[in-house]
Amino acid sequence: MTETRLYIDGQWQSGATTVENRNPSDLRDVIGQFAQASAAQLDEALAAARRAQPSWWAAGIQKRHDVLMAIGTELMARSEEIGRMIAREEGKPLAEGKGEVYRAGQFFTYSAAEALRNHGDLAESVRPGIEIDVRREPVGVVAIISPWNFPVATPAWKIAPALAYGNAVVWKPANLTPASAIMLAEIIARQDIPKGVFNLVAGPGREVGQRLVESPLVDAISFTGSVPVGRGIAAAATANMTKLQMEMGSKNPMLVMEDADLDLAVAHAANAAFGGSGQKCTAASRLIVHEAVHDAFVERLVAAARTLKVGHALEQGTQIGPVVSEGQLQQNLDYIRIGQEEGAELLCGGERLERATPGHYMAPAVFARTRNDMRINREEMFAPITCVIRAGSYDEALAIANDSAFGLTAGIMTRSLARASHFRANMRAGCVMVNLPTAGTDYHVPFGGRGASSFGPREQGRYAAEFYTTVKTAYVAAGVPE
Repeated sequence: MTETRLYIDGQWQSGATTVENRNPSDLRDVIGQFAQASAAQLDEALAAARRAQPSWWAAGIQKRHDVLMAIGTELMARSEEIGRMIAREEGKPLAEGKGEVYRAGQFFTYSAAEALRNHGDLAESVRPGIEIDVRREPVGVVAIISPWNFPVATPAWKIAPALAYGNAVVWKPANLTPASAIMLAEIIARQDIPKGVFNLVAGPGREVGQRLVESPLVDAISFTGSVPVGRGIAAAATANMTKLQMEMGSKNPMLVMEDADLDLAVAHAANAAFGGSGQKCTAASRLIVHEAVHDAFVERLVAAARTLKVGHALEQGTQIGPVVSEGQLQQNLDYIRIGQEEGAELLCGGERLERATPGHYMAPAVFARTRNDMRINREEMFAPITCVIRAGSYDEALAIANDSAFGLTAGIMTRSLARASHFRANMRAGCVMVNLPTAGTDYHVPFGGRGASSFGPREQGRYAAEFYTTVKTAYVAAGVPE
């Protein structure tokens, strides 16, 4: 794969510069040199999107439905091919890559149906002789900034509703995963859509990204990434009163109560903590365990972590691939050091691993004897690292879980219906799970968090309309027929 192009105003273009893309499972494997846009190319894309958006809205709901169905169907049909590229450039095991692409296809087919369901409302006026209707119209030009950890699924759940509701899109993908971004863009570009409705503009965040979020031509920004970057985007967007939707950091707790099925709890905790090398905003990085089962749970979790196979993402049997980059690996190792300096007990993992191919491999780590005020329990690590906190009761465990700046996902392992119901009502998080991993959500219901985890309307499902549309209320005095 050596594709270097950007997609702007219906045309593939070379960039002003390029960045190298290497396989984190095998650093000898250079995937290609990928385009980086200039400021002028970004401006061209924004102007094209502004011109094209009215004609896409005028194309009508059947047209938008058909286009999105075609995109979704092709993604699902090519899930292995594109999933293999995700595994190669991002490092998640092939099965996870395939699943991600298939899910991306489902986002498009779901949004295709939503295009047909973009209905309004009728209301009675308090004044005689007046009719009222309330309708949803596109917000306009949407800037989409997506991360590297789900390089196809995350942009899909943003691009699909944006197009379904009649908007134009300027997409800035992550520079660490450009190849899969181009594969998605090629599928969209092949559709019968007006030139400029969809644009792929890769580039450095400090230049292209900053210019994008500051542009007065952008009506809305959908961002997934870190809290510091999100805060910067919010500050930049304020000048233009640009509509914002942001999904950011997390520090997701999983409560393990004394009545839990311990084998199930360990399986779900390991899955949520270490799946995708812990590089998920929904990862379970705080395991709050009742003291009555604490020691038994920790013993089984450490045993499970040690049996996980860390290896090349495309190698059969690999359960955990490499982390995405050398910089990410060094940050992970720094958190191992920080945790030890804070007094946490490292029970397993946390070291760099050598494999047959040179890559960014790390053994999944379990910290015990941690406190909720430690940095490893306050900051998002985005690593295959999880921290166990001992709690003396359900009430204490819930208080610890809620003691966080974040509030994306949270889970509880219990056989008690009363505790499960109380947890669902009192856990301050956007998504709560009972006897399930904290990672793993459906595509047809809202996704998002509270506190520092999210800002603005929810993503996914019919709730996406709150962000990608604007509401218009029309009053009509038709008069008396003659």
